Amino acid sequence: MPAVITVQTGNARGSGFFVGPDTILTNVHVVGNHAGVTIRHSDGTVTNARVESTSTAYDIAVLKTSTPLPNQPTIPLGTINTARIGQEIIVIGTPLGFLQNTVSRGIISGLREVDGSTLLQTDAAINPGNSGGPVLDRNGTALGIVKSGYSGRDGLSFAVAIDHAQAVLEGRSAPPVAVSATPSPYKALSPAVMSPTDQLRQDGSHAFEQAIDRLARQADALDQRWRSFRRGCYRGPIGGSFDREWFALYDERAMQGVVARGCDTSFSEIRRQADEIHAGILEADEAARRANVYPGERRAALGRQRLDFSGWSR
Repeated sequence: MPAVITVQTGNARGSGFFVGPDTILTNVHVVGNHAGVTIRHSDGTVTNARVESTSTAYDIAVLKTSTPLPNQPTIPLGTINTARIGQEIIVIGTPLGFLQNTVSRGIISGLREVDGSTLLQTDAAINPGNSGGPVLDRNGTALGIVKSGYSGRDGLSFAVAIDHAQAVLEGRSAPPVAVSATPSPYKALSPAVMSPTDQLRQDGSHAFEQAIDRLARQADALDQRWRSFRRGCYRGPIGGSFDREWFALYDERAMQGVVARGCDTSFSEIRRQADEIHAGILEADEAARRANVYPGERRAALGRQRLDFSGWSR
């Protein structure tokens, strides 16, 4: 679900979800004392967000993205007052800090009052890294925000009522919620801390995206030079379809025309620039592979910059 994201602070990760084009809900214990966090979208895109407000009492933090998207999917907010014991719910988040957009299903096992907060108790599978993710009803409406688990027990986890989040968003006191007051001991789920392997993968992914961004700028400049070359120096068709037409240089069947007389120098320069980009992509991809960056993530990064081309490996 593209409305659910991973929240990262340092080497720790939790979950969060969009409730407005630029507004994210998560836990205070996910963002800690950080004023800004990194968010990773379901498509692998990484952006930044600032911590707009927090409520320590309810363990709710509101984030604002630095680059809001007008078409950003969001999750509507419901109310715990509509929740019923035994009702089916689903939880979405990033358990263990890297299994992004994992969906687990369970039921509402109880509604509890703990330290002044209304908590939704569930048996859905929840692990460190799920903190801050949404608890949804069958209509996709948020009923709670994953918060805690019972110490030493599986299948016994809690989410803070979404009513408290609504109050934090609106800057008002929490509304009364009609449930019985039954205290229950619990402990906050820690944000997932990455293993050395996961840290290597994250660093490799970041380095790969930076390298591809730089190569994309070179490719954009070559696009302009190629169009000029095509108008004045190339005679004949180019077979096939390419995201960038100069990719045809790496497909011997595509270049079906001839280079006009006097244009050999221009053609050689274009080929040199293309080879430089080609070599840079292969080098960046190999470094990412050694860092265990997933092939799909590498290909997605190339695709976003119109640099995904099967001919690179020829």
